[in-house]
Amino acid sequence: MNRVTIAIIAFFTAALVLYWQVQSKRNTQLPRIVSTEERPDYTASNLKSVSFDENGKMATRVSAKHMAHYAKDDVTLFTEPVYHIFPNNSKAEWKMTAVEGRLNRTDHKVVLQKDVIIDAITPDDPIQSLSTKYLELDLTTMIMTSKEQIDITGSGFYTSGIGLYADLNAQQVKLLSDIKGTYESK
Repeated sequence: MNRVTIAIIAFFTAALVLYWQVQSKRNTQLPRIVSTEERPDYTASNLKSVSFDENGKMATRVSAKHMAHYAKDDVTLFTEPVYHIFPNNSKAEWKMTAVEGRLNRTDHKVVLQKDVIIDAITPDDPIQSLSTKYLELDLTTMIMTSKEQIDITGSGFYTSGIGLYADLNAQQVKLLSDIKGTYESK
C-alpha cells in the first residue's frame, strides 16, 4: 500500500472514531424522555349507558361520541356527552349536553364543560333551558353548581346571572349574582 491509501484509511478511521465519541457523549447528556401520559384502561365509541338507583328506578342515562375510563383515578372522560337525569322526588327529566364531560365515580360528580345546555323534557316546566360554559352535578344529592355565566329561558321569561345553585330534587334554581331578567306580561 502506498502512503496516500494509508493516509485516506487513517483519515476515515479518525473521522469515524470522533463521530462515535460525539454521538455517545450527546446521548449521555440528553435527558431520557419518559412518557407520563396515562393511558385509559378502556375506551368506547358511540357509548350508551343506563344506571339505576338502589330502588331499581332509572337514575341516569348517558350517551357519548367517545368515552375513556381511567381505573387508577376512577374517572371517565366523555366527548359530546348527553346525560338524561331523573331526580328522585321529581317527575321531571333533564337532558344535559356539552362538548366535554368528566364523571368521577369516587365522589359521584359529573363535570360538563364547553357549550353546556340543560333542557327540561317536560313542556310545562317553568324553566325550559339553561346554558353555561361549566357545570358540576353531584349525582348523589342532585345538586348542580357553577361559578360561570348562566342563561335561563322559560315560560315567558329570560334571566341571566353569575353562579348557580340548583337542587333538582327540590326543583329549586338560584342564580348567585349579577342577575338580570326579562319577563313577558300575559
